[in-house]
Amino acid sequence: MASQTLSPLLLRLPGVCALVGLSKSQIYRLIRAGEFPAGISLGANSVAWPTEQVRAWVAEKISASAPQQP
Repeated sequence: MASQTLSPLLLRLPGVCALVGLSKSQIYRLIRAGEFPAGISLGANSVAWPTEQVRAWVAEKISASAPQQP
């Protein structure tokens, strides 16, 4: 039986920072500019980001930085 590594469905801010390699302030700056997905409220003082949205943002940045083929 193959072992599977499950990633969390939601990431808290430290996990987002680790995944994208940006600081908290950089992430919030990008959110304000509409360039990073906003988190979802989990409660009064709790925000999290869907893992797939963060991974999609990273993939978009990677593909945008790849050299264009003629």
